[in-house]
Amino acid sequence: MNVVIIDDDKFVTSALKAILEASGDVTVPATGTDGREAVKLYEKYTPDILLTDIQMKGTGGLEATAQILKKHPDAKILLLTTFLDDEYIIQALKLGAKGYLLKQDYESILPALEAVYSGQSVFGTEIISKIPGLLNSAKEFDYARYDINEREMKVIELIADGLSNKEIAAKLFLSEGTVRNYLSTILEKLELHNRTQLAIFYYKHKNYL
Repeated sequence: MNVVIIDDDKFVTSALKAILEASGDVTVPATGTDGREAVKLYEKYTPDILLTDIQMKGTGGLEATAQILKKHPDAKILLLTTFLDDEYIIQALKLGAKGYLLKQDYESILPALEAVYSGQSVFGTEIISKIPGLLNSAKEFDYARYDINEREMKVIELIADGLSNKEIAAKLFLSEGTVRNYLSTILEKLELHNRTQLAIFYYKHKNYL
């Protein structure tokens, strides 16, 4: 089983690589430190599984997951994080990640990789117990209250799907500058700081019922 590991803490990537390769069942052809590297390394190595942290400097794991799954819908991505965060769990589920585990639970990582490799989805015990409440409590968000118009809503949806400004511009027949202006306006209206927060906000408020 080939596994690419992404984490902005090089000690973590080194430790995980050593632990997994010591099992004799896993080969780690490469490691990376952010979501941008995750996308590049996935393209280069096409690993059986991408094991990635969520919160990293620059491009995060969820954004990388969206980009990879958009191009490779069958990609197997296992998210590893220290954060038991409702918003992250909801977005991971929506994006189609194969698993979401807490980083501190090292003993579960290899079994989780084996399960994902065999075609299963894996979520830690703490996370599974939260999922029903999260899905049942998600409500449709009234963007109109924040003066979000139809075109801005489309931009939000495409950002949540992992598209870049260039891709959004091509899809909506706009210039990249116009897309940047839309994004700035949307962030200001929703009082958010960046596109990753916007994507998480979108999935947190999406109606799952």
